[in-house]
Amino acid sequence: MDKVLMPYNSLLEKNGYRFTTQKQLVLKAVIQSNTHLTVKQIYKLVHGKRVGLATVYRNLKIFEELGIVKEINVDGVTYYELKIFSGKPLHIHLKCSKCNHIIDMNDRSLDVEYLKLNRKVEASKDFEIYDTNIMLEGLCKQCREDKTCQDQPNTDM
Repeated sequence: MDKVLMPYNSLLEKNGYRFTTQKQLVLKAVIQSNTHLTVKQIYKLVHGKRVGLATVYRNLKIFEELGIVKEINVDGVTYYELKIFSGKPLHIHLKCSKCNHIIDMNDRSLDVEYLKLNRKVEASKDFEIYDTNIMLEGLCKQCREDKTCQDQPNTDM
């Protein structure tokens, strides 16, 4: 088994699941993509390896229940990203309203402010926050500069 997958194997087995070849392939596709993928995009990455679409759905549901992946719904489209062991458990998403690309905000100083805001909300409302979804919508640099991109929204996602 791939060294990268070892921590996930332990988590799955601890929760009564076998870490089958299909689960490994689906999870590896999510890990290696390092981006936000739809079920169909994940399926395209694994379908030649004897993994069916229903298997992808089933495994993503298990991964989400265990906190391995996070589901992000944008305009009726569901995307998945790695959550546990990703190194960025809380982060802000940027979504381009033209091409639908989702970008993770990776800025250490903003992450610190984001965590401070979470702590402030927890303290003021006596509420423990496990997860949060912040999606800022606008136009990415490419769509602002590229007239063809602005005229044709991306339907692949």
